[in-house]
Amino acid sequence: MASPAQDLGPVLDKDGVRLTVDDAIATVTLTNPAKRNAQSPALWRALTEAGRLLPGSVRVVVLRAEGKSFSAGLDRQAFTPEGFDGEPSFIDLARGSDAELDATIAGYQEAFTWWRRSDLVSIAAVQGHAIGAGFQLALACDLRVVADDLQFAMRETSLGLVPDLTGTHPLVSLVGYARALEICVTGRFVTAEEAVSTGLANIAVPLDQLESTVADLTSAILAAPRDAVIETKALLRGAQDRTYEDQRAAERAAQARRLRDLAGLGE
Repeated sequence: MASPAQDLGPVLDKDGVRLTVDDAIATVTLTNPAKRNAQSPALWRALTEAGRLLPGSVRVVVLRAEGKSFSAGLDRQAFTPEGFDGEPSFIDLARGSDAELDATIAGYQEAFTWWRRSDLVSIAAVQGHAIGAGFQLALACDLRVVADDLQFAMRETSLGLVPDLTGTHPLVSLVGYARALEICVTGRFVTAEEAVSTGLANIAVPLDQLESTVADLTSAILAAPRDAVIETKALLRGAQDRTYEDQRAAERAAQARRLRDLAGLGE
């Protein structure tokens, strides 16, 4: 039987985002290489919609991008008085109330939050530039496989802004406060070698091996039973917020559930 992606083509294909589904694997592709996959509110809405459209069969989501750059970050047109067609400019947004501005940014953030759902493992395949919002989109995923031409950078501070698309929490968790602060306030590039050594990336490979390496990682994840992966992900995600003793208790509870399920005694 053909996969859903083969039968139906893309599940979603609009505003620089394409979603395809092949049984347990979903692929979200940024599809505007001519603009280095620059991001806009329309793209963020499409990413949010992609998350909502995932069928229950999906276990792994791969995020990739067409062209030489993963994403050059926010489209600078957002800062012009005219903004994007049919969208309020950022200048217009700044004139709104605190509540309106907060709600708008929260809506943008939704494009970056669903990648860490407990029932999924998300993998960002990153090549070339991943700047600002592009860096934060890669950070939204559970795992990052990068090409050896990678250049991460957090440029918001140099523009008088702050990173606000959910990237600060994973950045600090991965590299620590001091290095995260230095990366953000200098806006410097982080290369593939540094990304791996600091934990920002799981592995760096030559560009022509990026796709096959992600495929191998996906296969390895799918080889493990789904419920065990879900429990393990939840256990690890919660570890930083628990004490050592609380984490021990969480391990015991999770293992008890797994043993009961394996014995056919689960609820």
